Amino acid sequence: MKLWKKLSLAAVTLLLLAMLTSGVAVIYYSVEYNQEKTIENYEQQLKYTAYSMGKELEAGLQAGYSETTMNSYVDFLVKKFGAANYILLKDGREICNLTPYKLSYPEDERWREEEPYSIIQNSEKQYILITGQRILVGVSEDYSLMLVQDISGFYEDIRRQALYSLMIYLCASLAVVILIFLITRKLLSPLRELERAASDISNGNLKRRADVHTRDEVGRVGKAFNIMAEQIEEQVRSLEQESERRRQLLGSLTHELKTPMTSIIGYSDTLLNVNLKKEQQQRALYHIKEQCARLERLGSKLMSLMDLYDNDSICIEEVSMEELFRQVAQLEEHSLMQKGINLEYSCAMGKRQVDRDLFESLLINLIDNSAKASREGDTIYLIGEDDRIVVKDHGCGIPKEEIDRVTEAFYMVDKARSRKAGGSGLGLALCSQIARLHGARLVIESEPLKGTNVWVIFGES
Repeated sequence: MKLWKKLSLAAVTLLLLAMLTSGVAVIYYSVEYNQEKTIENYEQQLKYTAYSMGKELEAGLQAGYSETTMNSYVDFLVKKFGAANYILLKDGREICNLTPYKLSYPEDERWREEEPYSIIQNSEKQYILITGQRILVGVSEDYSLMLVQDISGFYEDIRRQALYSLMIYLCASLAVVILIFLITRKLLSPLRELERAASDISNGNLKRRADVHTRDEVGRVGKAFNIMAEQIEEQVRSLEQESERRRQLLGSLTHELKTPMTSIIGYSDTLLNVNLKKEQQQRALYHIKEQCARLERLGSKLMSLMDLYDNDSICIEEVSMEELFRQVAQLEEHSLMQKGINLEYSCAMGKRQVDRDLFESLLINLIDNSAKASREGDTIYLIGEDDRIVVKDHGCGIPKEEIDRVTEAFYMVDKARSRKAGGSGLGLALCSQIARLHGARLVIESEPLKGTNVWVIFGES
């Protein structure tokens, strides 16, 4: 059973019980109150009649009437004050009774009290009120006056009132049931919206939000639900970005392994196929060892660069830029020689705080990109002055509309040429990140068929 139905049934049950209990209590106390008032009214009437009749009897008794005359006088008095309602007792026996009722216990001492005493008798669906009290006279005779009244109409009115109340109760209950069901369903409609929103989110619609704007507890739950949904969406987005970074890491590692692996393969081939002097062999083996160590360091540094690990392995130190340029030129010498491309470099920068391996990777990437865009016999220039480094070539260039996108990961201007040259679209993206890590930025100037200048400008991020 749905929640709104359960709440509605519970509310209806409690309300009907409350209405029934209160209705019964109201009718009961209404009967008690009206009965007391009815008895009180008849007792007041009896007291007045008894007082008046007592005065008449006292006058008659003092007049010295004979017994026959006195009986006639008494009958006259009873008829005078209401023969159909009164019974006159003398010394515990009836002396005048013109009512249609027979008094069961006229000698009962309760009728001889100075204050009225009342009882209600139920006989054959009739309710008879009997009220009696002593008549005070100035002689020794003991007289009591009884008021006998049929009050069945009063109880008939009570039954009709109870029947009308029951009918009103049933009609009101039906209306209340319908209203409670409708109101409960309306009040809990935000919960149904929350249920639909949760279902949509579980089915992959992370943009879904609960359209709940009430200011009650359900509204606060809806607000908390939307905050939770936003956090889930953000976490999923973070996971997707993390996955993309991992994908870029694998591509970057592949891309970065090419240069040292090319050097290793080149020097290995030389050692295997060329008869070198002892000194040349030592130099080749030294370069192979150096490139293997560089591969080990580069893997750790690239992991740090992609935010997958802490930056503990990135070591910023004071490095001679002229020495760094010379080392890069030596590393690129073999691969550029095979392509028939020249490299000229000059440096007037002194020393800077950089990570040697990462910055070496940045310059090698820029030179490799220039080499891919150049033709045999072209020259690539590596120049460092003040706070700027530039790598120039006179190759095929980059279209103006593509310049802003070349630093995106995996973006390649000429995909066919880049893949043929072994590119993956990660070189400039990696260079941009390395530059940013060193508080610098890349600026690319290029014209198709005229060449490209890539600037690394320090002091700007």
